[in-house]
Amino acid sequence: MLDDFMTRAALAGVGVAVAAAPLGSFVVWRRMAYFGDATAHAAILGVALSLALQVSVFAGAMAVALAMAMIVTVLTGRGYAMDTLLGVLAHSALAFGLVAVSFLSGIRIDLMAYLFGDILAVSRGDLTVIWGGAALVVGLIGWRWSALLTSTLSEELAYASGIDPRREQLILTLALAITVAVAIKVVGVLLIAAMLIIPAAAARPLSRTPEQMALIAAVIGSLSAFTGLRASYALDTPAGPSIVCVAALVFLGTSMLGGLRSERRS
Repeated sequence: MLDDFMTRAALAGVGVAVAAAPLGSFVVWRRMAYFGDATAHAAILGVALSLALQVSVFAGAMAVALAMAMIVTVLTGRGYAMDTLLGVLAHSALAFGLVAVSFLSGIRIDLMAYLFGDILAVSRGDLTVIWGGAALVVGLIGWRWSALLTSTLSEELAYASGIDPRREQLILTLALAITVAVAIKVVGVLLIAAMLIIPAAAARPLSRTPEQMALIAAVIGSLSAFTGLRASYALDTPAGPSIVCVAALVFLGTSMLGGLRSERRS
């Protein structure tokens, strides 16, 4: 079954959707969209470093994404507005990564594959990394689910409950770095944030509880991966962007449905 490249691509898309769903829900609730974007952009620098040092791209991307997330966490609240800080770091990391790639002599690299993903080239080894990372993210978020929800709702309530919000923020940071590293092969660094945010945002009007939102986001992300791949094959369009386009259309549909429900209630 895994000899078919479309089967491997579909499994890779579902793996990323499973990892991104619970994490994306927290990104939406905490309004961390730019935080996710900055972490994803930093991954291209990790790709350059991993190729230069001849280590795993997954390890390099995760290390730099984690470093970026930690830097943002440390610098937050030290005289810089969050959006300004994230904008500077995100674009600087992407620029340094692209420049670093240009210095790699004797190494052939398909830069577009890392920027926009190359899901059709996913190998069995890549599948192992993607699903292993997805299992780690889901396990990490599931383990701290209650504490993460409490600290997301209110830092004061978290402290009163004996929960350290900074520790929960670090857990989210680690989960985000892992997700970025496993998703880079599927949708690329420029579209990772979209797969984090769009399925979760699309699930919001359909959900009544946080758990429902995470589950529905996983379903929407998986269906977007399947449908986007089919559309890419039929229309000869890039696979990664096609998946994001499908997710965006689902978001548009659920937003309209949510608006209609609000009008009926009023």
